Amino acid sequence: MNSSSRSEWIRSVLAQYEDPLTRYAASITGDIERARDVVQDTFLRLCSQKPSRVRDHLAQWLFTVCRNRAVDVRRKESRMSSTIEVQLEAQPTQEPEPSKVLEQKEQLSQVLRILETLPSNQQEVIRLKFQSGLSYREISHVTELSVSNVGFLIHTGLKTVRQKLNAQSRSSSALLRRVK
Repeated sequence: MNSSSRSEWIRSVLAQYEDPLTRYAASITGDIERARDVVQDTFLRLCSQKPSRVRDHLAQWLFTVCRNRAVDVRRKESRMSSTIEVQLEAQPTQEPEPSKVLEQKEQLSQVLRILETLPSNQQEVIRLKFQSGLSYREISHVTELSVSNVGFLIHTGLKTVRQKLNAQSRSSSALLRRVK
């Protein structure tokens, strides 16, 4: 691969993975600036790799390097809280009603608050699956868990989120009935 095509490949990988890796690193480090540093390190390490060595498992390689670096940073700085800045990326073609937008944001906030109550291993695999779009196998390689364990953690975590959402919905409905 010549220098020009290698540079173009790096640019395309950066365009595709920078944001998902930053969100993932932020969920581990708890800080967006540290996450950006971790992602920068990840891409510097990618630049030192031969494309042919990582191309077949690129997402897995990137997320593994990113995770390892983020965990190192978190350990070094003794920051155990894990928070993340969430962005709504997809925007519908038509502007929804403001009340619908507010309702969706509240529901997302509710889900994220519940997600933060889950054990950290469930949070991590759910974020890798739904925020980063990784397959169970890729998550398995990143987290060094078995594929079946990844599936179990995702299933258990989502079941807990659903149960808590339903419980909150029922208690909100009961409260509204009492107010009326």
